[in-house]
Amino acid sequence: MLGWALTFLVVALIAGALGFGGIAGASAGIAKILFLVFIILFVVAMVARAVRGRPPL
Repeated sequence: MLGWALTFLVVALIAGALGFGGIAGASAGIAKILFLVFIILFVVAMVARAVRGRPPL
């Protein structure tokens, strides 16, 4: 999921540099959402791992 977020970020940067504002804004929005979902799932996984008695990573 982090890979997809980075891909959309790169697409947004390239589209912004080329002057495609609508595509850049949409791609940046998607990248933000995917990154937020990634962070939430990562934290949930770390908490679940700690609750089971294993140290996080």
